[in-house]
Amino acid sequence: MMSGTEMNDVQKLIPTFKICEPKKHINGSHIVGLFKVVQSLHKDKVFCDIRIETNDGTMLFGHKVVLGSASPYFCAMFTSFEGSSNDLVHITELDSTALQLLVNYIYTGEITVTEENVQLDYVKNVCTEFIQTQLDPSNCLGIKAFAILHNCTELLLSSEAYIKKQFLKVVKCDEFLSLSSVEVIKLISCNDLFVPLEEKVFECVTNWVEHELDNRKIFFSELMEHVRLPLISKQYILEKVVDEPLIKNSPKCKDYVFEAFHVNLLKSVQPFTKPLTVRSKPRQFDILQKVILVLSWSTNTKKTSTNWYDPANNLWHNVLEMKMKYCRPAHLALIADQFVFAVGNNRETKSQSVSMLDLTSQAPCWVQTADMLIGRSHLAVGVLYNSVYAVGGFDGSSDLKSAEVFRISIQKWKMVASMARKRQQFGIGVLNNKLYAVGGYDSSSKNSLKSVECYYPVLDSWKFIKDMSIGRSNAGIAVLDGVMYAIGGISALGTVQKSVEAYTTNPSGWTPRADMHLCRYSPGVIALDGLLYVVGGMDNDSTLDSIETYNPITNEWKLMESSINDDGQIFTGVVIDKPPHFNTD
Repeated sequence: MMSGTEMNDVQKLIPTFKICEPKKHINGSHIVGLFKVVQSLHKDKVFCDIRIETNDGTMLFGHKVVLGSASPYFCAMFTSFEGSSNDLVHITELDSTALQLLVNYIYTGEITVTEENVQLDYVKNVCTEFIQTQLDPSNCLGIKAFAILHNCTELLLSSEAYIKKQFLKVVKCDEFLSLSSVEVIKLISCNDLFVPLEEKVFECVTNWVEHELDNRKIFFSELMEHVRLPLISKQYILEKVVDEPLIKNSPKCKDYVFEAFHVNLLKSVQPFTKPLTVRSKPRQFDILQKVILVLSWSTNTKKTSTNWYDPANNLWHNVLEMKMKYCRPAHLALIADQFVFAVGNNRETKSQSVSMLDLTSQAPCWVQTADMLIGRSHLAVGVLYNSVYAVGGFDGSSDLKSAEVFRISIQKWKMVASMARKRQQFGIGVLNNKLYAVGGYDSSSKNSLKSVECYYPVLDSWKFIKDMSIGRSNAGIAVLDGVMYAIGGISALGTVQKSVEAYTTNPSGWTPRADMHLCRYSPGVIALDGLLYVVGGMDNDSTLDSIETYNPITNEWKLMESSINDDGQIFTGVVIDKPPHFNTD
């Protein structure tokens, strides 16, 4: 028996080991080797548990687990009640040639298409079904060429769509570098190419040319014609484009650079200038994510922030602050799917200030644009025919009934017909190409209003329509699928509401809808994907950070398991295609 001292001496001789974090090891060749065994078993008909017989008597052998995992067709067959226990099936839809092609492809990944069998619809369908599942950035250009060669329309369309969507990955693969100049031009000239930053198009062009510089430099200017340089930031052009040797050696390319600087300068002076050429027009890819852009006022920092909400993932992201002294903007308006206007404020102090955010800018920021003609607080804002209308409000001493409009064509505000009555703290809905001024507050009588007026832009006149059931000031107003909703607000009795009513033109009138879960006023209300999103707002003196959605089909509200995640009061929001260059937290 060792003593305690001897035991300590022995322990000192035992090396100590630092236990590392467990690491996962992946054997990249394991699956490949395993499937080679499966191929061998199939070739020798070992462990085959299914026989497939065609109309001409041909018998093919296979493994259910292999065929079913590779083909929905076989999976459905083997998992059916009748097919689950059988080891023999009869297939009448395909002849032995097509079936052999199919089974061979599953086990080898190869399919032989000859001039004779490619004309058979069912063989083409077999090819298309399986090759579509194999689309990858490294092979999609080759698959597209295969589809063109064999006149496989469906495969061609799917491969083209895949290439556009995965453009940033495709241009990094060897197949792209092997394209002809004509094929590169056809690709980069696509208006629906998914490329968040046009810089990536410029880089892929230079990479393609430099891959075989001596043979390809003669095509550079022709390729640059389809690079939309005016969409690239001025800083990038100065740092990466101007000094590019291929640019310096091409007078035509120098013209494109000059055009880019000219467009950037023009946009800084006249932001609403229409694109001069296709190169200054943003690409219109269809896979942009729809998000809700909102303004919120922080009661702690006393600053206004621009945030966007992702309904698909129920997440909030911060975009940028308003750095100018522009207190508590109350309304957002979207024009031409590109320019967002922040109009007016939500304080007693009147304001003529208007700020604008260009969503296509690579460095988005709020800039001041033309002031309104009249200083207003607690106004309402609507967009009609890509023009912004500012209506009513409070001028610091009395309510207003005047209205004015900002038109892109003249980039100025212009007075239009006034409403029939003064109102502030109301909302505007746009329905059937008309503006509706809904409810509001009358400071002289100190009452919430239930009256509604409709503006006819062609006649430049206002007309009263049917009243709401109750007076509502600071209600949320939105239009969804031809129905206008008045949501929450403060009643004539001074109580915050959770009730909702809806207006239709045929038959004309207001009808009650299901109540929200929470009472709220001054929320942001946005229509998106068949739902109404009610965001933030106030409950008496408390700021709400919750979101509710309304489904008009079920007439039900759902309180979302999400919050704004700050102390911000949401004033308004608009639905936009989220610019890929928007920063996230």
